Amino acid sequence: MPRLDSTFVTIALGAVVVVLCAGLANMLLEGSDSRSQSLMRWRVGLQFLAIVLIMGVLWLRS
Repeated sequence: MPRLDSTFVTIALGAVVVVLCAGLANMLLEGSDSRSQSLMRWRVGLQFLAIVLIMGVLWLRS
């Protein structure tokens, strides 16, 4: 059974990838500029969350 902390990190990284791909697809398909900007802001926030989770897991495992 995978550890719970590894699962949270995997989910956070997966969310970053999904939002990044959605933002890139929106830009490539010439979608709304405001939607692209919003998706990229979400990406930055999710990346911050993922980094915090990774650092927390490393700290707890040490």
